[in-house]
Amino acid sequence: MQDLDVNGITDAVIEQMATTPDPRMREIMEAAVRHLHAFAREVNLTPDEWLKGIAFMTAVGQACTPYRQEFILLSDVLGLSRLVNVMHDTKGREATGTETSLLGPFFREDAPKVELGGSIARIAGGPEIQIYGQVTDTGGQGVPGAVIDVWQTDAEGQYDLQAHDPSVMDMRGQLRCDADGRFHFRTVRPIGYSIPMDGPVGELVRQQNRHGFRPAHIHILVAAPGHRELVTALYFGDDAHVDSDTVFGVSQSLVITARDDLPDAPVKGLPGIRYDFTLSRDADTEGGRVGSDPSRLMPAG
Repeated sequence: MQDLDVNGITDAVIEQMATTPDPRMREIMEAAVRHLHAFAREVNLTPDEWLKGIAFMTAVGQACTPYRQEFILLSDVLGLSRLVNVMHDTKGREATGTETSLLGPFFREDAPKVELGGSIARIAGGPEIQIYGQVTDTGGQGVPGAVIDVWQTDAEGQYDLQAHDPSVMDMRGQLRCDADGRFHFRTVRPIGYSIPMDGPVGELVRQQNRHGFRPAHIHILVAAPGHRELVTALYFGDDAHVDSDTVFGVSQSLVITARDDLPDAPVKGLPGIRYDFTLSRDADTEGGRVGSDPSRLMPAG
C-alpha cells in the first residue's frame, strides 16, 4: 500500500492506466489526468468547488436531448471547438482551400433536397437573398456534383429546432452542384442571435458577463469524392457582433456582404452573395466536423 500526496496521486493513476490496450486512448487519458490534476493543484480546488463543478457538468448532460446538444455548446463557448477546428485545419487544409468554421450544435442529417435556384425557407418568412458561386478544387477546376448542406436561423434569429415543432425541418437544405460545380439558391436573410441562455451554459456565460451573441451567418458543408469535407460558414460583415462572436467561429476570409449590383447574379433585382468554395484534396480519413446532429450523440435506446 502506498501513501499518496498531492503529487504522487497523479503518477499512481497513470501507472494504473498503463494497461490500456488502445495506445491512442492511453495517450489521451494520461494527458487528461496530468492536466486535470495540475489544474486542481494550480487553483487549490476545494471540495465545495469540486461539487459545484460536478453539479454543473451533470446539468449540462441533463440539458441534452435529440434536438439540443448542451455539451457542444459548452465546448463552443470555451473556445475548445475552435481550437480543435484550427488544429484539424493545419493537418490537411491546403493553402488555397477555403477556411473552415464550426459545425455547431444545430446541424441535422438528412436535410431536404433543394433544386438549384430553389429556396431553403419552407415556413419562415423575411427579406430574401440569393447565394451563388462555384465549388472548385485547389487548381481552380469546378468539382462536378459536389453536395452542399446549408442551414441557418430564420429572420427572427431562431433555428427550426427552436422555432417550432423540432421534427419539422426549415431553413436548411441540401443541393447538388451542376457539372461545373456551380450552385445557387435562395434563402431568408438571417440575423444575429443569442446562444440558448436557458440552460447551464447560458448561466455560465451570464456569470462571466459575456454578451452571448453570435453574428448573423449561414452554415455550409461541402462534400465531394476525393476531396476533404469542408465545414464552414459565411458571416455578415455588418453584424454588430462579427468581431466578438461568443463561440469564436469568425475568420476574415468568411465575412461577406449582400449586394444589389452583382452583374452575374442568377436572379436580377434580388440582393445577392457570390462566394466560391475551394476544396482541399482528401489527405486523411479523419472527420472535420466539430459538432454533430444532436440526435447522433444520444445513447442508444
